[in-house]
Amino acid sequence: MSDMFGEKLKLALFGESHGAGVGAVISGLPAGFEIDFDAIATDMARRAPGNSDLSTPRKEADEAEILSGVFNGRTTGTALAVLIRNTNTRSGDYQPQFPRPGHADYTAAVKYGGFQDYRGGGHFSARVTAPLVWAGSLTRQILAQKGITLGAHIARIGTVEDTRFTQPEAAVLDALRSKPFPVLNETVEQPMREQILAAKAEGDSVGGIIECAAVGVPAGLGDPFFDSMESRLSHLLFSIPAIKGVEFGEGFGMAAMRGSEANDPLRMQDGRVVTTTNHNGGINGGITNGMPVVLRVACKPTPSIAKPQQTVDLTTGENVEFAVHGRHDPCVVTRAVPVVEACMALCLLDALL
Repeated sequence: MSDMFGEKLKLALFGESHGAGVGAVISGLPAGFEIDFDAIATDMARRAPGNSDLSTPRKEADEAEILSGVFNGRTTGTALAVLIRNTNTRSGDYQPQFPRPGHADYTAAVKYGGFQDYRGGGHFSARVTAPLVWAGSLTRQILAQKGITLGAHIARIGTVEDTRFTQPEAAVLDALRSKPFPVLNETVEQPMREQILAAKAEGDSVGGIIECAAVGVPAGLGDPFFDSMESRLSHLLFSIPAIKGVEFGEGFGMAAMRGSEANDPLRMQDGRVVTTTNHNGGINGGITNGMPVVLRVACKPTPSIAKPQQTVDLTTGENVEFAVHGRHDPCVVTRAVPVVEACMALCLLDALL
């Protein structure tokens, strides 16, 4: 099944942007876990649209209906199904004969013979990340009981960069969740906002980078070759719309380093093996080494922009100029932070189980 992820913890997503709703089915959860629904609501609000001038004005309540798998506030151990209904759609903004450049409109039409739900991007819309965040927020709570904390920040918007994680601490990662604009260096927030608003004013969009880290991850998770920890995380991270790059630790920066610089020296500390640096992002040979798992994802600029672009008319076969109408994010990075966290949480819990 193409919309299923995981081995022990399995996640299936369903729904379309302008359909009745979007949702998830999660199987493999431990029975008897008491769910903190307020914490889930907090994460859902971080992803939700319409909460600032930096995102699409489409406003959705994102209230979840639990259809199965929860009884008296605790997981039952059977499949948990959650539904988030769509309440604010404007399907008339979308014209299927004019595929948006950079979007999945054309490739979806080819794959599904034109029978796909094109409204709002259908199943290819970032709207489908709402149940992904719901599932990830729940798994984050289970990880916390196992001593694992994770969090993410906006590492870059356009040309403006934030400080990078060095040796992230649980308190710092937790604090990022309460920030409306999660950055480590507060002085970069305003320049980042200005880049987003400038692109918006020009009918354009801007991309960026999100950095995510998890601390308390035990050594030994991951199965080489094809189920390495990097492979598992990348598999799910690349399912997020707009993600075009993933790197771990120094990532591509290692291409300019020597082995003496890139290697992380080992030493004993409080009875356990640690590394003095973390250039490899907490993973060696596809297996976690007990240090913080650190990764970064690159988000491309939102393809739906108001500027005129070249496309084709699929009904006539002619080349045309087309401007996208409707409500769209000038930058997806701010709302994608909890989505990246959700992917890491789901992958780590699946590996632990």
